[in-house]
Amino acid sequence: MRMMRYKIKTKIVSDPNICGGEPCIRDTRIPVYVILSHPAAGEDYDTILKNFPRLKYDDVMSCLEYAAYLSTEKAVYR
Repeated sequence: MRMMRYKIKTKIVSDPNICGGEPCIRDTRIPVYVILSHPAAGEDYDTILKNFPRLKYDDVMSCLEYAAYLSTEKAVYR
């Protein structure tokens, strides 16, 4: 978990002046949710990287790790 948190901290940023504070991949204006929507729609990594040529495989993995980290948060649904 420690390595995952390090990658998230170095790759995923949130700045209120960029994309309204949505978590984005560092040095891009690409929100994490945009990248996550692609594998959710069945796209493979090669297709995602072809559609976003500025990104590297590590960037896509950081988005997935960020989502995994958020899923560990406890939430109460009523």
